[in-house]
Amino acid sequence: MIINVLIYTVTTLVTFVFMEGVAWFLHKYVMHGIGWYLHEDHHRPRKGRFEKNDAFGLFFAVVSFLFILTGILSGFHVNLAIGFGIMLYGVGYFMVHDVFFHKRVKIQYRPKSRYIKRILNAHAAHHRVSTSDSGVCFGFLYASKEYSV
Repeated sequence: MIINVLIYTVTTLVTFVFMEGVAWFLHKYVMHGIGWYLHEDHHRPRKGRFEKNDAFGLFFAVVSFLFILTGILSGFHVNLAIGFGIMLYGVGYFMVHDVFFHKRVKIQYRPKSRYIKRILNAHAAHHRVSTSDSGVCFGFLYASKEYSV
């Protein structure tokens, strides 16, 4: 029993970390490549509550849901753990990217954490360039120390 909990916990955490690599790759090569049509509005002033770019988040929410659902229905709990890892990454992404940086949810927040400040600085550097064929800082929850305050 305890070994199963350990396996599922490690699987969830590994999936969470792996998702940063997936997000970096998709952001650099899909969102700033063939998917620029959906991502471009994210690099422009927002006109309304939603962006075409939200389709990417919706896609990963569906993927996460399907892993969780198949894990529950089949009893294959590794799928459940993978789904939770994707979901946790999505929650972290939403908080840092949509709430803290883009302020899509109106809350009073001043980052005190050096980590959060570094992530926000890296994302600001990413948004200084608004083309599909250039850019920096394609990750969402990791940024190199050069973006430290």
